[in-house]
Amino acid sequence: MSMSRKPSLLLGALVGALLTAPLLAIITLGQRLAGLPFLPSDFFNPVRDLTPGELLVFTIQRMVDVIIGLNLGRVDEVAKQVETAMAVGLIFIIGIISGVIFFWVFNRVERRTLPTAGIIGGLIVGIPMALISQAFGVTTTVEPKIVGALWLLLLFVGWGIAHAWVYGRLLASRDEKSTTDDVVRIDRRQFLVTLGTASATLTVVGAGLNALLNRDTAPSTPVEAQAVAQAVSDPTLPNANDPVQPAPGTRPEVTPVEDHYRIDISLIPPTIKEEDWVLPFTSSLGGSQEVLAEFTLDEIKGYDAVEAFITMSCISNRVAGDLISTTKWTGVRMQTLLQDVPLPENAAYLKITSADGFDETISLEQINNDPRIMLAYYWEEKPLTTEHGFPIRIHIPDLYGMKQPKWITGIEILAEDQEGYWVRRGWDKVARVRATSVIDTVAVEAAYSLGDEVRIPIGGIAWSGDRGVSAVEVSVDEGEWQPAQLRAPIGDRTWTIWRFDWAFAEGDHTFSVRCVEGDGSPQIEAVEGVRPRGATGHHSVTENGLTISGTPAPFPGVN
Repeated sequence: MSMSRKPSLLLGALVGALLTAPLLAIITLGQRLAGLPFLPSDFFNPVRDLTPGELLVFTIQRMVDVIIGLNLGRVDEVAKQVETAMAVGLIFIIGIISGVIFFWVFNRVERRTLPTAGIIGGLIVGIPMALISQAFGVTTTVEPKIVGALWLLLLFVGWGIAHAWVYGRLLASRDEKSTTDDVVRIDRRQFLVTLGTASATLTVVGAGLNALLNRDTAPSTPVEAQAVAQAVSDPTLPNANDPVQPAPGTRPEVTPVEDHYRIDISLIPPTIKEEDWVLPFTSSLGGSQEVLAEFTLDEIKGYDAVEAFITMSCISNRVAGDLISTTKWTGVRMQTLLQDVPLPENAAYLKITSADGFDETISLEQINNDPRIMLAYYWEEKPLTTEHGFPIRIHIPDLYGMKQPKWITGIEILAEDQEGYWVRRGWDKVARVRATSVIDTVAVEAAYSLGDEVRIPIGGIAWSGDRGVSAVEVSVDEGEWQPAQLRAPIGDRTWTIWRFDWAFAEGDHTFSVRCVEGDGSPQIEAVEGVRPRGATGHHSVTENGLTISGTPAPFPGVN
Protein backbone atom coordinates (compact mmCIF):
# COMPACT_ATOMS: atom_id res chain seq x y z
CA MET A 1 0.00 0.00 0.00
CA SER A 2 1.35 3.45 -0.92
CA MET A 3 1.39 6.14 1.72
CA SER A 4 2.18 9.87 1.45
CA ARG A 5 3.19 12.38 4.05
CA LYS A 6 2.09 15.77 2.79
CA PRO A 7 4.56 18.69 2.65
CA SER A 8 4.42 21.01 5.65
CA LEU A 9 3.28 24.63 5.63
CA LEU A 10 6.81 25.65 6.64
CA LEU A 11 8.00 24.06 3.44
CA GLY A 12 5.34 26.10 1.65
CA ALA A 13 6.86 29.29 3.07
CA LEU A 14 10.27 28.25 1.76
CA VAL A 15 8.91 27.45 -1.68
CA GLY A 16 7.01 30.75 -1.70
CA ALA A 17 10.27 32.59 -1.07
CA LEU A 18 12.17 30.61 -3.70
CA LEU A 19 9.54 31.28 -6.35
CA THR A 20 8.88 34.94 -5.47
CA ALA A 21 12.54 35.96 -5.83
CA PRO A 22 12.74 35.19 -9.58
CA LEU A 23 9.22 36.59 -10.04
CA LEU A 24 10.44 39.93 -8.71
CA ALA A 25 13.51 39.76 -10.95
CA ILE A 26 11.30 39.18 -14.01
CA ILE A 27 9.00 42.06 -13.01
CA THR A 28 12.03 44.34 -12.66
CA LEU A 29 13.38 43.34 -16.06
CA GLY A 30 9.97 43.89 -17.62
CA GLN A 31 9.93 47.42 -16.29
CA ARG A 32 13.46 48.17 -17.43
CA LEU A 33 13.17 46.61 -20.90
CA ALA A 34 9.59 47.36 -21.88
CA GLY A 35 8.20 49.92 -19.44
CA LEU A 36 5.89 47.34 -17.86
CA PRO A 37 4.63 47.92 -14.28
CA PHE A 38 7.09 47.71 -11.40
CA LEU A 39 4.72 46.06 -8.96
CA PRO A 40 6.63 46.78 -5.72
CA SER A 41 6.41 50.53 -6.37
CA ASP A 42 2.79 50.42 -7.50
CA PHE A 43 1.75 48.33 -4.49
CA PHE A 44 3.76 50.55 -2.15
CA ASN A 45 1.83 53.67 -3.19
CA PRO A 46 -1.50 52.85 -1.49
CA VAL A 47 0.33 51.38 1.51
CA ARG A 48 2.22 54.67 1.84
CA ASP A 49 -0.89 56.81 1.43
CA LEU A 50 -2.95 54.77 3.89
CA THR A 51 -0.25 54.83 6.56
CA PRO A 52 -1.10 57.33 9.34
CA GLY A 53 0.81 60.57 8.82
CA GLU A 54 2.57 60.45 12.18
CA LEU A 55 3.77 56.90 11.61
CA LEU A 56 4.89 57.68 8.08
CA VAL A 57 6.89 60.73 9.15
CA PHE A 58 8.36 58.87 12.14
CA THR A 59 9.53 56.06 9.85
CA ILE A 60 11.08 58.49 7.38
CA GLN A 61 12.91 60.41 10.09
CA ARG A 62 14.33 57.29 11.68
CA MET A 63 15.49 56.11 8.27
CA VAL A 64 17.25 59.44 7.72
CA ASP A 65 18.84 59.11 11.17
CA VAL A 66 20.37 55.80 10.15
CA ILE A 67 21.54 57.09 6.75
CA ILE A 68 23.26 60.10 8.32
CA GLY A 69 24.52 58.24 11.38
CA LEU A 70 26.17 55.51 9.32
CA ASN A 71 27.25 57.95 6.60
CA LEU A 72 25.69 55.75 3.92
CA GLY A 73 25.66 58.43 1.24
CA ARG A 74 23.37 61.12 -0.12
CA VAL A 75 20.14 61.12 1.86
CA ASP A 76 17.81 61.33 -1.16
CA GLU A 77 19.53 58.54 -3.09
CA VAL A 78 19.95 56.14 -0.18
CA ALA A 79 16.42 56.83 1.06
CA LYS A 80 15.00 55.84 -2.34
CA GLN A 81 17.06 52.66 -2.26
CA VAL A 82 15.80 51.83 1.23
CA GLU A 83 12.19 52.59 0.28
CA THR A 84 12.53 50.40 -2.81
CA ALA A 85 13.96 47.60 -0.70
CA MET A 86 11.00 47.97 1.67
CA ALA A 87 8.57 47.77 -1.25
CA VAL A 88 10.29 44.71 -2.67
CA GLY A 89 10.35 43.17 0.79
CA LEU A 90 6.61 43.74 1.11
CA ILE A 91 5.92 41.77 -2.08
CA PHE A 92 8.40 39.13 -0.92
CA ILE A 93 6.53 38.72 2.38
CA ILE A 94 3.24 38.41 0.48
CA GLY A 95 4.89 35.72 -1.62
CA ILE A 96 5.98 33.77 1.45
CA ILE A 97 2.53 33.98 3.03
CA SER A 98 0.98 32.94 -0.27
CA GLY A 99 3.28 29.91 -0.36
CA VAL A 100 1.92 28.82 3.02
CA ILE A 101 -1.67 29.27 1.85
CA PHE A 102 -0.94 27.43 -1.41
CA PHE A 103 0.41 24.41 0.46
CA TRP A 104 -2.50 24.49 2.92
CA VAL A 105 -4.92 24.31 -0.01
CA PHE A 106 -2.85 21.74 -1.93
CA ASN A 107 -2.87 19.48 1.11
CA ARG A 108 -6.65 19.37 0.84
CA VAL A 109 -7.18 18.74 -2.87
CA GLU A 110 -6.57 15.75 -5.09
CA ARG A 111 -3.24 15.55 -6.85
CA ARG A 112 -4.80 15.64 -10.30
CA THR A 113 -6.38 19.03 -9.51
CA LEU A 114 -3.10 20.67 -8.43
CA PRO A 115 -2.55 22.60 -11.72
CA THR A 116 -6.08 23.99 -11.54
CA ALA A 117 -5.61 24.95 -7.90
CA GLY A 118 -2.33 26.64 -8.83
CA ILE A 119 -4.00 28.65 -11.58
CA ILE A 120 -6.85 29.69 -9.29
CA GLY A 121 -4.38 30.65 -6.56
CA GLY A 122 -2.33 32.68 -9.02
CA LEU A 123 -5.45 34.51 -10.12
CA ILE A 124 -6.56 35.16 -6.54
CA VAL A 125 -3.22 36.86 -5.81
CA GLY A 126 -2.65 38.30 -9.28
CA ILE A 127 -6.00 39.99 -9.88
CA PRO A 128 -5.74 42.32 -6.84
CA MET A 129 -2.12 43.04 -7.69
CA ALA A 130 -3.03 43.94 -11.28
CA LEU A 131 -5.95 46.12 -10.15
CA ILE A 132 -3.79 47.92 -7.59
CA SER A 133 -1.14 48.54 -10.24
CA GLN A 134 -3.80 49.90 -12.57
CA ALA A 135 -5.31 52.18 -9.94
CA PHE A 136 -2.21 53.44 -8.13
CA GLY A 137 0.72 52.71 -10.42
CA VAL A 138 2.82 55.35 -12.15
CA THR A 139 5.65 53.13 -13.36
CA THR A 140 4.30 51.72 -16.62
CA THR A 141 4.78 53.44 -19.96
CA VAL A 142 3.02 50.86 -22.14
CA GLU A 143 -0.25 51.79 -23.76
CA PRO A 144 -2.93 50.84 -23.16
CA LYS A 145 -2.28 50.34 -19.44
CA ILE A 146 -4.35 47.14 -19.50
CA VAL A 147 -1.34 45.48 -21.16
CA GLY A 148 0.62 45.98 -17.95
CA ALA A 149 -2.20 44.51 -15.88
CA LEU A 150 -2.42 41.46 -18.14
CA TRP A 151 1.35 41.02 -17.91
CA LEU A 152 1.20 40.92 -14.12
CA LEU A 153 -1.77 38.56 -14.22
CA LEU A 154 0.07 36.20 -16.55
CA LEU A 155 3.14 36.23 -14.31
CA PHE A 156 1.11 35.41 -11.22
CA VAL A 157 -0.76 32.59 -12.98
CA GLY A 158 2.61 31.09 -13.94
CA TRP A 159 3.80 31.65 -10.37
CA GLY A 160 0.75 29.78 -9.04
CA ILE A 161 1.31 26.90 -11.47
CA ALA A 162 4.94 26.75 -10.35
CA HIS A 163 3.79 26.33 -6.75
CA ALA A 164 1.54 23.44 -7.82
CA TRP A 165 4.35 21.79 -9.78
CA VAL A 166 6.82 22.05 -6.91
CA TYR A 167 4.23 20.70 -4.49
CA GLY A 168 3.59 17.76 -6.78
CA ARG A 169 7.29 16.94 -7.01
CA LEU A 170 7.68 17.15 -3.25
CA LEU A 171 4.66 14.90 -2.79
CA ALA A 172 6.09 12.34 -5.20
CA SER A 173 9.41 12.35 -3.34
CA ARG A 174 7.59 11.41 -0.12
CA ASP A 175 5.89 8.36 -1.60
CA GLU A 176 7.32 5.22 -0.05
CA LYS A 177 6.75 3.34 -3.29
CA SER A 178 5.92 4.55 -6.75
CA THR A 179 2.65 3.17 -8.13
CA THR A 180 3.72 3.47 -11.76
CA ASP A 181 6.94 3.13 -13.67
CA ASP A 182 6.53 6.70 -15.02
CA VAL A 183 7.01 8.37 -11.65
CA VAL A 184 10.63 8.99 -10.82
CA ARG A 185 11.47 8.96 -7.15
CA ILE A 186 13.80 11.80 -6.16
CA ASP A 187 15.34 12.85 -2.94
CA ARG A 188 13.41 15.75 -1.39
CA ARG A 189 16.51 17.53 -0.17
CA GLN A 190 18.20 17.26 -3.52
CA PHE A 191 15.09 18.63 -5.20
CA LEU A 192 14.96 21.62 -2.84
CA VAL A 193 18.63 22.31 -3.44
CA THR A 194 17.99 22.17 -7.17
CA LEU A 195 14.99 24.47 -6.82
CA GLY A 196 16.97 26.90 -4.67
CA THR A 197 19.82 26.93 -7.18
CA ALA A 198 17.45 27.58 -10.07
CA SER A 199 15.72 30.34 -8.14
CA ALA A 200 19.01 31.98 -7.19
CA THR A 201 20.28 31.71 -10.77
CA LEU A 202 17.18 33.34 -12.25
CA THR A 203 17.24 36.07 -9.61
CA VAL A 204 20.94 36.82 -10.02
CA VAL A 205 20.69 36.86 -13.82
CA GLY A 206 17.72 39.22 -13.63
CA ALA A 207 19.46 41.48 -11.14
CA GLY A 208 22.63 41.43 -13.23
CA LEU A 209 20.79 42.41 -16.40
CA ASN A 210 19.02 45.17 -14.54
CA ALA A 211 22.32 46.47 -13.18
CA LEU A 212 23.79 46.35 -16.69
CA LEU A 213 20.88 48.36 -18.05
CA ASN A 214 21.28 50.89 -15.26
CA ARG A 215 24.96 51.19 -16.05
CA ASP A 216 24.29 51.68 -19.74
CA THR A 217 21.88 54.53 -19.08
CA ALA A 218 23.98 56.23 -16.39
CA PRO A 219 26.06 59.34 -17.12
CA SER A 220 29.49 58.44 -18.44
CA THR A 221 31.22 60.99 -16.22
CA PRO A 222 31.27 60.23 -12.49
CA VAL A 223 29.20 62.62 -10.40
CA GLU A 224 32.17 63.45 -8.21
CA ALA A 225 34.27 64.40 -11.22
CA GLN A 226 31.50 66.62 -12.57
CA ALA A 227 31.16 68.39 -9.24
CA VAL A 228 34.92 69.00 -9.05
CA ALA A 229 34.98 70.20 -12.63
CA GLN A 230 32.28 72.78 -11.90
CA ALA A 231 33.71 73.90 -8.57
CA VAL A 232 35.80 76.51 -10.37
CA SER A 233 33.93 79.77 -10.94
CA ASP A 234 31.93 79.61 -14.16
CA PRO A 235 32.81 82.59 -16.39
CA THR A 236 29.29 82.57 -17.82
CA LEU A 237 27.58 83.20 -14.48
CA PRO A 238 26.30 86.68 -13.56
CA ASN A 239 28.85 87.06 -10.74
CA ALA A 240 31.87 85.93 -12.76
CA ASN A 241 33.79 89.14 -12.05
CA ASP A 242 33.23 89.15 -8.31
CA PRO A 243 36.64 89.35 -6.57
CA VAL A 244 35.62 87.00 -3.73
CA GLN A 245 36.49 83.49 -4.88
CA PRO A 246 34.96 80.37 -3.27
CA ALA A 247 37.24 78.59 -0.83
CA PRO A 248 38.58 75.39 -2.44
CA GLY A 249 36.14 72.59 -1.65
CA THR A 250 33.06 74.81 -1.60
CA ARG A 251 30.17 73.26 -3.53
CA PRO A 252 29.56 74.54 -7.09
CA GLU A 253 27.43 77.66 -7.35
CA VAL A 254 25.19 75.78 -9.78
CA THR A 255 24.31 72.18 -9.02
CA PRO A 256 24.61 69.83 -12.02
CA VAL A 257 21.12 68.59 -12.85
CA GLU A 258 22.15 64.98 -12.28
CA ASP A 259 23.28 65.95 -8.77
CA HIS A 260 20.19 68.00 -7.86
CA TYR A 261 18.46 66.49 -4.86
CA ARG A 262 15.24 64.59 -5.46
CA ILE A 263 12.62 64.06 -2.77
CA ASP A 264 9.14 62.92 -3.77
CA ILE A 265 6.61 60.24 -2.93
CA SER A 266 7.39 57.93 -5.86
CA LEU A 267 9.92 55.09 -5.78
CA ILE A 268 10.17 55.33 -9.56
CA PRO A 269 9.41 58.73 -11.13
CA PRO A 270 6.38 58.86 -13.43
CA THR A 271 7.19 58.77 -17.11
CA ILE A 272 4.97 61.12 -19.11
CA LYS A 273 4.93 61.20 -22.90
CA GLU A 274 4.88 64.73 -24.24
CA GLU A 275 2.59 63.84 -27.15
CA ASP A 276 -0.05 62.52 -24.73
CA TRP A 277 0.20 65.36 -22.19
CA VAL A 278 -2.04 68.38 -21.81
CA LEU A 279 -2.46 70.63 -18.80
CA PRO A 280 -6.17 71.07 -18.03
CA PHE A 281 -7.58 73.82 -15.83
CA THR A 282 -10.83 72.46 -14.42
CA SER A 283 -13.56 73.71 -12.13
CA SER A 284 -16.76 72.46 -10.52
CA LEU A 285 -17.63 75.84 -8.99
CA GLY A 286 -20.46 76.23 -11.51
CA GLY A 287 -22.13 73.06 -10.30
CA SER A 288 -20.59 70.52 -12.68
CA GLN A 289 -17.04 69.61 -13.56
CA GLU A 290 -15.85 71.47 -16.63
CA VAL A 291 -12.60 72.09 -18.42
CA LEU A 292 -11.94 75.82 -18.53
CA ALA A 293 -8.79 75.63 -20.64
CA GLU A 294 -6.13 73.16 -21.83
CA PHE A 295 -2.53 73.74 -22.82
CA THR A 296 -0.04 71.53 -24.59
CA LEU A 297 3.62 71.82 -23.71
CA ASP A 298 4.31 73.59 -27.00
CA GLU A 299 1.56 76.10 -26.26
CA ILE A 300 3.04 76.80 -22.83
CA LYS A 301 6.48 77.25 -24.37
CA GLY A 302 4.92 79.72 -26.83
CA TYR A 303 4.40 82.30 -24.08
CA ASP A 304 7.16 84.76 -23.20
CA ALA A 305 9.70 82.83 -21.15
CA VAL A 306 11.19 83.88 -17.83
CA GLU A 307 14.31 82.40 -16.30
CA ALA A 308 16.12 82.60 -13.01
CA PHE A 309 18.76 80.84 -10.97
CA ILE A 310 16.90 79.29 -8.03
CA THR A 311 17.94 77.49 -4.86
CA MET A 312 15.44 74.97 -3.54
CA SER A 313 15.52 72.89 -0.39
CA CYS A 314 13.43 70.13 1.12
CA ILE A 315 11.68 71.02 4.37
CA SER A 316 13.13 67.79 5.79
CA ASN A 317 16.68 68.93 5.12
CA ARG A 318 18.63 68.95 8.36
CA VAL A 319 21.13 71.65 9.25
CA ALA A 320 23.97 71.22 6.71
CA GLY A 321 22.07 68.40 5.00
CA ASP A 322 22.40 67.63 1.29
CA LEU A 323 18.74 68.17 0.33
CA ILE A 324 19.40 71.61 -1.17
CA SER A 325 20.46 72.54 -4.70
CA THR A 326 20.68 75.44 -7.13
CA THR A 327 19.97 75.43 -10.84
CA LYS A 328 18.63 77.63 -13.64
CA TRP A 329 14.86 77.45 -14.20
CA THR A 330 12.97 78.53 -17.34
CA GLY A 331 9.22 78.71 -17.72
CA VAL A 332 6.12 80.86 -18.04
CA ARG A 333 4.71 83.18 -15.41
CA MET A 334 1.57 81.79 -13.81
CA GLN A 335 0.07 85.28 -14.07
CA THR A 336 0.52 85.19 -17.85
CA LEU A 337 -0.94 81.73 -18.31
CA LEU A 338 -3.96 82.48 -16.13
CA GLN A 339 -4.88 85.41 -18.38
CA ASP A 340 -6.07 82.80 -20.87
CA VAL A 341 -8.08 80.79 -18.32
CA PRO A 342 -11.70 81.98 -17.80
CA LEU A 343 -11.76 81.85 -14.02
CA PRO A 344 -15.11 81.72 -12.20
CA GLU A 345 -16.00 84.76 -10.09
CA ASN A 346 -15.56 82.89 -6.81
CA ALA A 347 -12.20 81.35 -7.77
CA ALA A 348 -9.67 81.76 -4.97
CA TYR A 349 -7.24 78.82 -5.05
CA LEU A 350 -5.57 76.41 -7.43
CA LYS A 351 -5.19 72.75 -6.53
CA ILE A 352 -2.22 71.33 -8.42
CA THR A 353 -2.06 67.56 -8.88
CA SER A 354 0.84 65.39 -10.01
CA ALA A 355 1.15 62.13 -11.88
CA ASP A 356 2.46 60.41 -8.75
CA GLY A 357 -0.60 61.31 -6.66
CA PHE A 358 0.92 64.36 -4.97
CA ASP A 359 -1.13 67.55 -4.61
CA GLU A 360 -0.79 71.05 -3.18
CA THR A 361 -2.75 74.31 -3.28
CA ILE A 362 -1.77 77.90 -3.91
CA SER A 363 -3.93 81.01 -3.64
CA LEU A 364 -4.73 83.20 -6.62
CA GLU A 365 -3.91 86.18 -4.41
CA GLN A 366 -0.37 84.87 -3.99
CA ILE A 367 -0.01 84.39 -7.75
CA ASN A 368 -1.42 87.85 -8.50
CA ASN A 369 1.03 89.44 -6.06
CA ASP A 370 4.14 87.58 -7.23
CA PRO A 371 5.08 87.58 -10.94
CA ARG A 372 8.02 85.27 -10.17
CA ILE A 373 5.78 82.23 -9.69
CA MET A 374 6.29 80.13 -12.78
CA LEU A 375 5.44 76.86 -14.43
CA ALA A 376 8.91 75.63 -15.39
CA TYR A 377 9.72 73.34 -18.30
CA TYR A 378 13.51 73.74 -18.52
CA TRP A 379 16.36 73.26 -16.10
CA GLU A 380 19.70 74.53 -17.34
CA GLU A 381 18.03 75.35 -20.67
CA LYS A 382 17.12 71.71 -21.30
CA PRO A 383 13.76 69.94 -20.81
CA LEU A 384 13.14 68.73 -17.30
CA THR A 385 14.34 65.19 -16.78
CA THR A 386 11.93 62.43 -15.85
CA GLU A 387 13.44 62.35 -12.35
CA HIS A 388 12.85 66.06 -11.83
CA GLY A 389 9.32 66.53 -13.04
CA PHE A 390 8.95 66.36 -16.83
CA PRO A 391 7.07 67.90 -18.48
CA ILE A 392 6.34 70.72 -16.06
CA ARG A 393 6.68 71.78 -12.43
CA ILE A 394 5.91 74.90 -10.43
CA HIS A 395 8.27 77.33 -8.72
CA ILE A 396 7.03 79.40 -5.77
CA PRO A 397 9.68 81.68 -4.24
CA ASP A 398 10.59 81.47 -0.56
CA LEU A 399 8.84 78.14 0.06
CA TYR A 400 10.26 74.67 0.64
CA GLY A 401 9.99 72.02 -2.04
CA MET A 402 7.02 70.32 -0.35
CA LYS A 403 4.80 73.14 -1.68
CA GLN A 404 6.01 72.84 -5.28
CA PRO A 405 4.57 69.91 -7.26
CA LYS A 406 6.27 68.39 -10.29
CA TRP A 407 4.96 66.02 -13.00
CA ILE A 408 1.91 68.31 -13.02
CA THR A 409 -1.09 66.73 -14.73
CA GLY A 410 -3.96 68.99 -13.68
CA ILE A 411 -4.95 72.25 -11.99
CA GLU A 412 -8.36 72.59 -10.36
CA ILE A 413 -9.95 75.93 -9.49
CA LEU A 414 -11.25 76.10 -5.93
CA ALA A 415 -13.27 78.58 -3.90
CA GLU A 416 -11.72 77.47 -0.61
CA ASP A 417 -8.28 76.30 0.42
CA GLN A 418 -7.40 72.65 0.93
CA GLU A 419 -4.50 71.02 2.72
CA GLY A 420 -1.82 69.55 0.50
CA TYR A 421 -0.31 66.07 0.60
CA TRP A 422 2.33 66.72 3.27
CA VAL A 423 0.24 69.27 5.18
CA ARG A 424 -2.35 66.52 5.70
CA ARG A 425 0.48 64.52 7.25
CA GLY A 426 1.42 67.11 9.81
CA TRP A 427 3.91 69.40 8.06
CA ASP A 428 3.66 73.19 8.15
CA LYS A 429 0.92 74.78 6.06
CA VAL A 430 3.04 77.78 5.04
CA ALA A 431 6.42 75.99 4.71
CA ARG A 432 8.39 79.23 4.42
CA VAL A 433 12.14 78.81 4.07
CA ARG A 434 14.14 79.34 7.25
CA ALA A 435 17.61 80.88 7.00
CA THR A 436 20.55 78.49 7.05
CA SER A 437 24.33 78.67 6.71
CA VAL A 438 26.73 75.80 6.17
CA ILE A 439 30.47 75.15 6.35
CA ASP A 440 31.47 73.17 3.25
CA THR A 441 35.23 73.19 3.63
CA VAL A 442 38.19 73.90 5.89
CA ALA A 443 40.73 73.97 3.08
CA VAL A 444 43.99 73.17 4.85
CA GLU A 445 45.49 72.05 1.54
CA ALA A 446 44.96 75.61 0.22
CA ALA A 447 46.89 77.30 3.05
CA TYR A 448 48.80 80.41 2.06
CA SER A 449 51.11 82.86 3.81
CA LEU A 450 50.23 86.51 4.40
CA GLY A 451 53.07 88.32 6.09
CA ASP A 452 53.94 86.35 9.21
CA GLU A 453 50.62 84.52 9.26
CA VAL A 454 49.40 81.35 7.61
CA ARG A 455 45.79 81.57 6.46
CA ILE A 456 43.34 78.75 5.84
CA PRO A 457 40.35 79.39 3.55
CA ILE A 458 37.05 78.27 5.07
CA GLY A 459 33.89 78.47 3.03
CA GLY A 460 30.35 77.40 2.38
CA ILE A 461 26.88 78.68 1.61
CA ALA A 462 24.17 80.77 3.29
CA TRP A 463 20.57 80.88 2.14
CA SER A 464 17.41 82.67 3.21
CA GLY A 465 14.92 81.99 0.45
CA ASP A 466 14.21 85.14 -1.55
CA ARG A 467 15.06 87.37 1.41
CA GLY A 468 18.77 87.50 0.70
CA VAL A 469 21.82 87.29 2.96
CA SER A 470 23.41 90.49 4.25
CA ALA A 471 26.15 88.99 6.43
CA VAL A 472 27.87 85.74 7.41
CA GLU A 473 29.94 85.35 10.54
CA VAL A 474 32.32 82.63 11.70
CA SER A 475 33.33 81.69 15.24
CA VAL A 476 36.41 79.62 16.04
CA ASP A 477 36.45 77.58 19.25
CA GLU A 478 33.40 79.47 20.56
CA GLY A 479 35.26 82.77 20.28
CA GLU A 480 34.00 86.06 18.93
CA TRP A 481 31.96 86.08 15.75
CA GLN A 482 34.02 87.44 12.86
CA PRO A 483 32.70 88.64 9.48
CA ALA A 484 33.17 86.48 6.40
CA GLN A 485 33.43 87.75 2.86
CA LEU A 486 30.36 87.31 0.66
CA ARG A 487 30.49 86.52 -3.00
CA ALA A 488 27.70 88.13 -4.99
CA PRO A 489 24.95 85.53 -5.44
CA ILE A 490 24.05 84.45 -8.96
CA GLY A 491 20.41 85.32 -8.39
CA ASP A 492 17.97 86.93 -5.96
CA ARG A 493 16.67 83.48 -4.93
CA THR A 494 19.93 81.58 -4.64
CA TRP A 495 22.35 80.73 -1.91
CA THR A 496 25.30 83.04 -1.24
CA ILE A 497 28.86 81.71 -1.27
CA TRP A 498 30.90 82.96 1.69
CA ARG A 499 34.60 82.76 2.54
CA PHE A 500 36.57 83.30 5.75
CA ASP A 501 40.38 83.22 5.74
CA TRP A 502 41.35 82.01 9.20
CA ALA A 503 44.70 82.72 10.87
CA PHE A 504 45.92 79.14 11.25
CA ALA A 505 46.89 77.54 14.55
CA GLU A 506 47.78 73.87 14.92
CA GLY A 507 45.63 71.54 16.97
CA ASP A 508 41.95 70.75 17.42
CA HIS A 509 39.47 73.44 16.41
CA THR A 510 35.71 73.88 16.11
CA PHE A 511 34.30 76.28 13.54
CA SER A 512 30.73 77.61 13.62
CA VAL A 513 28.81 79.76 11.15
CA ARG A 514 25.72 81.94 11.23
CA CYS A 515 24.10 84.35 8.79
CA VAL A 516 21.92 87.44 8.75
CA GLU A 517 19.01 87.86 6.37
CA GLY A 518 18.78 90.74 3.94
CA ASP A 519 16.56 92.78 6.27
CA GLY A 520 18.90 92.30 9.24
CA SER A 521 17.03 89.40 10.84
CA PRO A 522 19.52 86.98 12.42
CA GLN A 523 19.48 83.29 11.61
CA ILE A 524 17.54 81.39 14.27
CA GLU A 525 20.03 80.16 16.86
CA ALA A 526 17.71 77.77 18.70
CA VAL A 527 18.02 74.17 17.56
CA GLU A 528 14.80 72.79 16.07
CA GLY A 529 14.25 69.57 14.14
CA VAL A 530 12.90 69.46 10.63
CA ARG A 531 9.30 68.77 11.61
CA PRO A 532 7.03 70.60 11.11
CA ARG A 533 8.57 73.87 9.83
CA GLY A 534 12.16 73.08 8.88
CA ALA A 535 15.39 72.76 10.86
CA THR A 536 17.15 75.66 12.58
CA GLY A 537 20.40 76.13 14.49
CA HIS A 538 24.01 76.97 13.76
CA HIS A 539 26.26 74.60 11.87
CA SER A 540 29.57 73.61 13.45
CA VAL A 541 32.50 71.55 12.19
CA THR A 542 35.29 70.12 14.36
CA GLU A 543 38.68 69.45 12.81
CA ASN A 544 41.10 67.43 14.92
CA GLY A 545 44.88 67.63 14.69
CA LEU A 546 45.08 70.38 12.10
CA THR A 547 48.61 70.75 10.80
CA ILE A 548 50.36 71.96 7.67
CA SER A 549 53.10 70.14 5.85
CA GLY A 550 55.57 72.11 3.77
CA THR A 551 55.75 75.84 3.25
CA PRO A 552 52.51 77.58 2.25
CA ALA A 553 52.55 79.57 -0.97
CA PRO A 554 52.41 83.35 -0.76
CA PHE A 555 49.09 85.21 -0.70
CA PRO A 556 47.49 84.50 -4.12
CA GLY A 557 46.09 87.98 -4.58
CA VAL A 558 42.39 87.04 -4.49
CA ASN A 559 40.39 86.09 -1.48
